[in-house]
Amino acid sequence: MADTREQMSLAIHAENVVKQFRRKTAVDRLSLRVPEGAIFGLLGENGAGKTTTITMLLGLIQPDGGTLNVLGLDPVRQGLDVRKRVGYVPEAPVLYDWMTVTEIGWFASAFHLDRDGNTATYQTRYAELVRGFHLPPRQKIRTLSKGMRSKVSLSLALASDPPLLILDEPTSGLDVLVRREFLESMVDLAGVGRTVLLSSHQISEVERVASHIALMHEGRLLLAEPLDELKAHTFLLSAMFTSRDHALVPPDGRGIELIDAADAARQVRWLVRAPDRAACESLRALPGLESLEIETPSLEEIYIGYMQGRRPEVEPSLAMNVA
Repeated sequence: MADTREQMSLAIHAENVVKQFRRKTAVDRLSLRVPEGAIFGLLGENGAGKTTTITMLLGLIQPDGGTLNVLGLDPVRQGLDVRKRVGYVPEAPVLYDWMTVTEIGWFASAFHLDRDGNTATYQTRYAELVRGFHLPPRQKIRTLSKGMRSKVSLSLALASDPPLLILDEPTSGLDVLVRREFLESMVDLAGVGRTVLLSSHQISEVERVASHIALMHEGRLLLAEPLDELKAHTFLLSAMFTSRDHALVPPDGRGIELIDAADAARQVRWLVRAPDRAACESLRALPGLESLEIETPSLEEIYIGYMQGRRPEVEPSLAMNVA
């Protein structure tokens, strides 16, 4: 466990968290640290455990093992306090569609009283957000487009000025321009010190705004680190050999870790983790190598590589070393 000072600099700290539903393990020994002020992209396929993790962070369900800390609070014992301090936008927000945009803000303000027991602060902030998102204040929720409804949900979540905003697939089904506007507003939030945890399938758009990335697969955390570090140490290698009798995996001894591999006749494509580009350049000494291209992959290519995780079966005769 982190000491008290370290936890104070973390918006979220999960340690060995486990959640099971009958015989299925939805979250398997998850350890995660989300720094304050980060835009933290949580990526994974459907069923990876992202939404289960979020509902545990909010104190809506309890973990079967491990510990959670959100904004210095324990969601298991202090779930209501956590939810008061966290802005949450689910994939399919439930809104009272018979209310107008203004009325639903008035209704929500009763759950966000200020120190004097008043709702004025929340309502004023909500009205500012409604104007900023160009929402029609007198229009019924049921008549709004999906994009506008998402903006209403975000306005409701932000009006309490929360230090942490959790978004679970908030841009699902939105058009490109609305998604871009929505995500760019997250950058503004981080700029004023708020933390954003963003779970999304829109990988290319997450790449544009995220400062940190975590990948989950079948309930397990594959990696979690700053995006710039991930891209600085991940490389896509395309190698052409003079014959079919060539290395199927990068050789040992250069600190290169194979993430994903594809082999076609005389050509291989390796997604690798390496200390630096120079380690990849050392592969030019492989026997029979004709050409080698080294690229920095996109986040989507990194994501697909980790999800596929193909490892060719290597015969001893093909486990070549660099001369």
